[in-house]
Amino acid sequence: MLSSSCKYGIRAVTYIASKQKAGEKIGIKQISEDLKLPTPFLAKILQLLAKQKILSSLKGPNGGFSLLKDPKDISIMDIIITIDGKDLFENCLLHNSTCKCVDESKLACPLHKNYAAIRGNIIKLFKTNNIYDLVKSMNKNGDIAI
Repeated sequence: MLSSSCKYGIRAVTYIASKQKAGEKIGIKQISEDLKLPTPFLAKILQLLAKQKILSSLKGPNGGFSLLKDPKDISIMDIIITIDGKDLFENCLLHNSTCKCVDESKLACPLHKNYAAIRGNIIKLFKTNNIYDLVKSMNKNGDIAI
């Protein structure tokens, strides 16, 4: 459902939120090593999130990434839309066009009725859960692997 890029982005932002101290940047090498993700691929994802003002990025020996917003203000939906776009929420499952949910003038596909309810639940899930919630849940459960 979500691309690997998107999953990596959510994991990385959650990791940064869980490790970041006030004003401190976390280096790409540390993030990629701790999350066991390829550094060049992760760097592209994090730069994309920085361009969309979710992360702050600083180059150089004291550089790295930090959250640009409060974790409570970064929904999972923000990250998904930045990395994967709105296709999951707007396009039909069977066709390469906008779903009837988004544009009433379109014809519904055979799965439309069933998927419309699921789509609504997915949108609600991703909009109402934020990075703070993920970090809080992770800490509560004692999870360290993101």
